[in-house]
Amino acid sequence: MTDSILIIVPCGSAKIWKEQPNQGPTPAREAYIGAPFAVNREFAEKHADRWVILSAKYGFIDPDFVIPETYEVTFKKASTNPISVERLAEQVQELGLTRFDRVIGLGGHDYRRAIVAAFDSVPVKLEFPTAGMPLGKSMGFLKSYNP
Repeated sequence: MTDSILIIVPCGSAKIWKEQPNQGPTPAREAYIGAPFAVNREFAEKHADRWVILSAKYGFIDPDFVIPETYEVTFKKASTNPISVERLAEQVQELGLTRFDRVIGLGGHDYRRAIVAAFDSVPVKLEFPTAGMPLGKSMGFLKSYNP
């Protein structure tokens, strides 16, 4: 392994279909349109050897993964049927996410918990540089943070 960095960006509740209902299938990198996603995406594109999005519906997805339509699934509400930790752990293997030395997870508590559980049996260094920060502070921090 080299000193490679995987950055995991949380999806967002703000999706393109809210502003453009007739948008149709859209790549994940363009589907999430909220300010937090934009800041996280910019950080990942600048610093990662690879980055993926963690979607509560689809799990770990590449930025080019095409999302067919809007959805409302969240890790915060079990009633929305978010992806299981077991499936996330399978995706870590299937997508080759085990080959990175460092895994930087962004997002709130629910995303951190899912990432920690998904990588539980993988010997990688998990980092959460914005853990415990309010959203606005974490966005400002990422604009100047250099991993």
